Amino acid sequence: MIGEAPRWQRELADAVRDPSELCRLLSLPESIASERAATVFSLLVPRGFIARMQPGDPLDPLLVQVLPQAVELEERSGFSIDPLGEAAGMETRSLLQKYCGRVLLLVTGVCAIHCRYCFRREFPYADVGAGVGFNEAIDVIAKDDSIEEVILSGGDPLSLSDDRLERIVDRIDSIGHVRRLRIHTRLPIVIPSRITEALLSLIARVRMRVIMVVHANHAAEIDCEVAAALERLRCAAVMLFNQSVLMRGVNDSHVILKQLSERLIDVGVTPYYLHLLDPVSGAAHYDVPHKEAVEMVNKLRDSMPGYAVPRLVREVPGESSKHWIH
Repeated sequence: MIGEAPRWQRELADAVRDPSELCRLLSLPESIASERAATVFSLLVPRGFIARMQPGDPLDPLLVQVLPQAVELEERSGFSIDPLGEAAGMETRSLLQKYCGRVLLLVTGVCAIHCRYCFRREFPYADVGAGVGFNEAIDVIAKDDSIEEVILSGGDPLSLSDDRLERIVDRIDSIGHVRRLRIHTRLPIVIPSRITEALLSLIARVRMRVIMVVHANHAAEIDCEVAAALERLRCAAVMLFNQSVLMRGVNDSHVILKQLSERLIDVGVTPYYLHLLDPVSGAAHYDVPHKEAVEMVNKLRDSMPGYAVPRLVREVPGESSKHWIH
């Protein structure tokens, strides 16, 4: 049909935004969802992701990641709206520089799914994004030849249309000292139809090496359609890594983590980082203690080859790199 939006955009537009509807789709009582929590941080979950959840199970690990719960409204000491201190590290309204040789370019505030544990759930996205401070950010990158890698983040960079993404990537690609483009995205996992031919063509023609870091927390997130999307990216010579967040009720056992790593390796994705939870307000109920996390990863290391074991890390505000935890 002439003028019809791409499938992935239609899926995003049709995503579930009402907690009661989410519960009805999964044959669960509406009382398990908190409307107040959804008012603080809205619900957004694609129907394809819901289809991977188990109906009737309020503890489904995919559901737990997106369901607004009353516990989010409880205040906890040590949890804040800017747990990584990113506001202090902004070079421009869209550019964050805290790592040597790399910059983080925030190109949009839009995501395809609202993860309840997101450390940017209260980030002031109205002040950033493509077209807001973007030219200023590009000027900063162009003038600093120590910057070899640009990381596109947000929000989710792949929530932008192919045309808008192409304009951003072309501007970065024109800066000769930028060797690598890294894209942090959850879209290949939650809406795999986002991996379009236009996107693959863009990746194929740019000078820079393209690296994509996807975000899956549980093996059940990676179905056949997701696997096919990741294969298309691999065939386009994209280096694929995964980062996960260790969360209570989602993946807090070495058995579940092993299943995730095995599934990632099966589909050609390297398990890269396993993050301890960033202490963002509203997410304290997901927290797994440091000692328990180390024990899980040690058990994982004992049962899997080294390349299949993600690095356990924590972000520390003001530090120039992630802290590896041993």
